[in-house]
Amino acid sequence: MLVLGIETSCDETGIALYHTKRGLLSHALYSQTEMHGEYGGVVPELASRDHIRRVLPLIRQTFAAAGLDLRDLDAIAYTRGPGLAGALLVGASIAAALGFALRIPVLGIHHLEGHLLSPLLSTPAPVFPFVALLVSGGHTQLMEVSGLGQYTLLGETVDDAAGEAFDKTAKLLGLGYPGGPALSKLADEFSSSGQQERFRLPRPMLHSGDLNFSFSGLKTAVLTLINKHEITEKTRGSIALAFQEAVVDVLTEKSLAALAETGLTQLVVAGGVGANRQLRRSLCHNAEKIGATVFFPELEFCTDNGAMIAFAGAMRLQSPGALDRKPDDTFTIKARWDLEIQEMSPGA
Repeated sequence: MLVLGIETSCDETGIALYHTKRGLLSHALYSQTEMHGEYGGVVPELASRDHIRRVLPLIRQTFAAAGLDLRDLDAIAYTRGPGLAGALLVGASIAAALGFALRIPVLGIHHLEGHLLSPLLSTPAPVFPFVALLVSGGHTQLMEVSGLGQYTLLGETVDDAAGEAFDKTAKLLGLGYPGGPALSKLADEFSSSGQQERFRLPRPMLHSGDLNFSFSGLKTAVLTLINKHEITEKTRGSIALAFQEAVVDVLTEKSLAALAETGLTQLVVAGGVGANRQLRRSLCHNAEKIGATVFFPELEFCTDNGAMIAFAGAMRLQSPGALDRKPDDTFTIKARWDLEIQEMSPGA
C-alpha cells in the first residue's frame, strides 16, 4: 500500500511517500525559516500563502524521486491538527481534492501522533507499550503509549513548552530566529571551550511530585541575569549553557519518573527539542542506569516532516477494519486537538 503524506501545520511544507512493505520511498521538505526570520517569528498569513506555493511542486518532486506517479497511490494522509488554521487548510484541501479525483481514502492525522510514531521509522524501533516524551513546538508532554491510538497523558507543561522557552530565551540573548537551535549551538560551543560555568538556573517543578512541567520561570531567571551582568560573548554563552542544562535536567528527571511510574522500560523522544545533543546524551546515560532504552527519530525527522504523517497514515490504514470505515472526504481541520485517546477511524 502506497501512502502520500502531507504536512502543513506551521512553517514547514513536508511531503513523503511511504509504502507498507518497502518503507519510506522519498520525502521532501521546504522550511520557511528565512522568510519568518525577518519578523522574529512565524506570521500565520505568510505561512499559509507559502504552503500554497510549495505543496504541489514538492508533491511532484517526491513522486519523481520515487519513480512513481499519482495513479500508484492507495491513500493520502494529511495533518488535520493541531496547528495554524490557514496552514492546515492548505494541506487538507489538497489532500481532499486529490483523494476525490483519484477515488482513494483520505486520512486526517494528528500532528503529535506523527511525531510520537516517527521513531518507528528508524532501526532499531521501539515496540508498544512505551513512554513518549513529546517536545515539539508549543507542546511538552509525557504519554503512556499502549498501542496505536491508545495514548494516556501522564504530564504536560502548565505554561511555556520547552521549545517556546528555548526560543524566548534565545531572543533575550539576541540570537535571532529560530532561537532554539541557535541557543543550543552557543551552549555546546561554550561547554566544549572548557570555560568554567558561571551561572546556575533553577529547575522548575523538579520536585513537584507529579509529571508536569513549567518553563516560563526560566525565561524570567534569564532576564534577571541579563539585567545584573554586562552581556559579553562569554556571559551569553554561560547563560545559554545554564539554561540548556536546566531544561535537560528537568526533562530527564521527569522522563525517568514516568518510566518508574508506569513500569515500562522504553522511552520514545520526539519533536524538535529531541534533536538537542545534550538532551540525547543525558537521557541515554541515565536510562541505561535503570535498564531502560531510549529511542529517537532520525535527526531529519525531529522537526515537522511529511514522512511521519505518511507513516502514521499507513499504520492507521493497516489497523483492523480501517478500510471498511467511512473515508474522510472533507477538508475539516482542528487547530486545537488533544492527542489523548485518539479514535481509530481513518478520519480521526
